[in-house]
Amino acid sequence: MLRFPGHGRPEPDDIVIGPLDLPGHVDEALAVQAVAFGLGPDEVAVRRQIVLRHMTFPGARAFGATVGGRLVGFVYGMPNDRSHWWSTVVEPYLRARGHDDWLDDSFVITELHVHPRHQKHGIGRALITTITDGAEQPRSILSALDIDSPARHLYRSLGYRDLARQVRFPSAPTPYAVMGAPLPLPRA
Repeated sequence: MLRFPGHGRPEPDDIVIGPLDLPGHVDEALAVQAVAFGLGPDEVAVRRQIVLRHMTFPGARAFGATVGGRLVGFVYGMPNDRSHWWSTVVEPYLRARGHDDWLDDSFVITELHVHPRHQKHGIGRALITTITDGAEQPRSILSALDIDSPARHLYRSLGYRDLARQVRFPSAPTPYAVMGAPLPLPRA
């Protein structure tokens, strides 16, 4: 477990990063995602089933960030598989840019969310570096809204670069960018 303590002894407001039993805490995690990403109850219900299914895939794992025992952020991912839905959607965009090889031997960051009250404290960075530190794959891929945002700045600071832009997911009104980075990610 990583701990970002205040000073001295552990305090109730210390941020603790550690493995997360995501199926056991799916509702807490999706509550964080709903606030961070602006999801409504119907979207949360759909994502709940997706998260539970994803966590049955080989190599899927999750980490959480807690403050005073309350979940304030989480990340989950898995080794990429070209047969997974996400890969089938992004593959033509990556192929058009000559980057479809990134779908092989990569660890995909499926979701990374931090509650807005706890953003800008290094939690997202700690979550993504912690989960990718355990990856056997030599690189990582993810998708993010294709807008200038704190998330995209974080990913770029970690070495992620755009592999494809203006990627359209069914039912998503905003286009995404697919980004990739060699592993391990830098810590600072």
